[in-house]
Amino acid sequence: MTDRPQDARFADADGRPLRLWATEAGDLQVISALCQDAVLPGTQMQWMQRRRQVVLLLNRFRWEVALRPPQRTQSMLIIGDATAVRGQGVVPGDADTVLSLLSLEWEAGADAEGKLRLIFAGDGLVEVECECLDVTLRDVTRSYDAISGKVPEHPE
Repeated sequence: MTDRPQDARFADADGRPLRLWATEAGDLQVISALCQDAVLPGTQMQWMQRRRQVVLLLNRFRWEVALRPPQRTQSMLIIGDATAVRGQGVVPGDADTVLSLLSLEWEAGADAEGKLRLIFAGDGLVEVECECLDVTLRDVTRSYDAISGKVPEHPE
């Protein structure tokens, strides 16, 4: 029997800031799970056309640690190699709009191109056309206690 390395588990998290990069669909699933239930005002999502990036400043729930009280941290979600952006039911730039990110989905196209979909609660959607999958998630602040004191739930 050979000793094979095991995949990382959430239980292995040590509380340090995350810095993850997705270049394949499997990598994106990890980032999507960690971003589930992140919230942000509409003003914290920007399409930086000259830099070919879509940038979001998220208040991310810390799914990777089981702490009491539950915690959040601010994280940058950066989508690189972006060529076009369109949305439905989302008002970027509106300070009164609070968005709740549910998931990220990649639809591969020809060659490395594809579409990254950011799916928000309330049927909101942002679709980013990309030359390739290039998504970074980076924690930028220390963790703080979640204001609600609760873990997000998704009743069926």
